[in-house]
Amino acid sequence: MALEIKVLDYGDIELESSFLVLGHDCGRVKRVPVYGFLILGGSHPVLVDTGYRDNAIMVSLGMRGLQFHENMIENQLAKHGLKPGDIRYICHTHLHIDHAGKDDKFPMNTTVVVNRREMECSVSGLMHPQYPMPDIQHLVERIHTPGALRFEDLELTGEIELIPGVTLEAANAHTEGSMNVHVQTAEGRATICGDVIYDINTQIVEPYRQTQDHEPQVTGNHAGSKRAEKAAIKKLLNSSDFLLMVHDKPAKVVDKQIAGRLDMQVPGPVVSSLPKRNWFPV
Repeated sequence: MALEIKVLDYGDIELESSFLVLGHDCGRVKRVPVYGFLILGGSHPVLVDTGYRDNAIMVSLGMRGLQFHENMIENQLAKHGLKPGDIRYICHTHLHIDHAGKDDKFPMNTTVVVNRREMECSVSGLMHPQYPMPDIQHLVERIHTPGALRFEDLELTGEIELIPGVTLEAANAHTEGSMNVHVQTAEGRATICGDVIYDINTQIVEPYRQTQDHEPQVTGNHAGSKRAEKAAIKKLLNSSDFLLMVHDKPAKVVDKQIAGRLDMQVPGPVVSSLPKRNWFPV
């Protein structure tokens, strides 16, 4: 059976726009979704990212959380007939505040999968307070519980298989240890890329203030270089048929361009199509 991805709605956050896209609409507040991803059809249910802990914790970043009853992770899983204890693996694209906030809702026999470099980064202080104490403390508890945490060393091993049809690969962007989760679907390779991309339209379709051909714009929130960020986005466009971001709707890729947008499942219907671009300086 081919794998499919269900998009889970963990609520919204309000934040300053240039946090998402470098230099874009500085000082303006933007509301964006926070998504998780449920991979079904394989040997085990796999969950990618768990959202933020609660509305109050977002204040530590000067942001506003908008999470309601229907957005609770238990309720999102129940829509697909699952409970937290049914999830075999939780994979984290990275461990920022809005990605790893509800791991403690899952039993210790659900294995959390993290790139080791990301765990190291989370306690280094380099992007404090984007790694909040209660989330990271819970992961430390998992280190000392047999089977509760699994580290990968993706920068050294290259792409590895988690279950048949699901592989993990170092993203080499956004944070030092971010990883991409690749899923083989009936319609091609879908990549859950976390925050390597925040805003498809402003970074890729009509990249803000970029004049070079096929040149994406970077986010306003990354630990590495702009060169690495741009390269990571280009690699995604060159290697995947679908892209799934945590703060934007999924996108369909054709001939290395964004060809359309999907809604809450991949594969699924394209709800808006984009014409093929004849690239030129803008």
